[in-house]
Order: sequence, then structure tokens, then C-alpha cells
Amino acid sequence: MTSVTTDKNEPTEPTVRELVSSAASDVSTLITGQIDLAKAELKQSASQAGAAFGLLIAAGVTFFLAVVFLLVTLAYVLVQVGLPVWAGFGIVTLLLIILGLIMGLVGKKRAGKVKGPEQSIKELEETKRAFANRHAEESDSPQGANAPS
Repeated sequence: MTSVTTDKNEPTEPTVRELVSSAASDVSTLITGQIDLAKAELKQSASQAGAAFGLLIAAGVTFFLAVVFLLVTLAYVLVQVGLPVWAGFGIVTLLLIILGLIMGLVGKKRAGKVKGPEQSIKELEETKRAFANRHAEESDSPQGANAPS
């Protein structure tokens, strides 16, 4: 902390303004440090995450192709049972349409139940209200308006 000297070179206590300024500077430094730490951590793990997601995407594409081939195989099994080719592929297509509709309806129902970050919004509103009340109290008080600098 800095101390202010008078004409007699005696140290005096810092003013409220200096204390608030120092606290604000410390908070700013702390927040900047936290943001820098988060950036460094994210940058360090970004390449590992990219490789992992790349492998997951490749696995998903491979699995998708396997499902397509399985469906073609199912259609030809129906043809071997005695159905015409168009009927075998038509039945497989109809099954896929029914499956897609069921998944779409279930997904729509679940999407309706998704809620936003209600607790975070509530906490943010309380913080804003607390700062607004404190600011209003400081500006209403006689000390706040006539505080020494």
C-alpha cells in the first residue's frame, strides 16, 4: 500500500478513493490472470481434443457405412426369400421412414423439456441487483457525495 506524506513527512492513511482504486486494480489483475490461465489450458488441450474428435468422426462415418451395407444386405435377403427387388428395397425404406419418424417425435418431445441456465440467470440478476443497490446507497449517502479525494 502507498502512504501519502504531508508537509511534515509524516505518513498518513490512504483515502477511501485510493483503497477502492487499489481494490479495483487487484480485482482486474485477478480476473485477467484467470482468463489467461483458461486460455493457456484450452490452447494446450486443443490439439489433443482435435485428434480425438477426428477419430470419433471417422468411427461415426465408418459405422454409418456399415449400417448402409447392412440395410442393403437386408433388402437382398428379402429378395432371396422370394420378393421382387423393388419390394425388398421398398420394405427396408419403409422401415427406415418409420424409424426416422419415431426418433423425430421422441426428439421433439425431449427438446420441449430442455430448460435454459435458470440458476445462472437467477444468480446474475441477484448480483446485478446487489451492485445496483450498493451503488444507489453510496450515491445517496452524504459521505459518498462529499468524500475527500
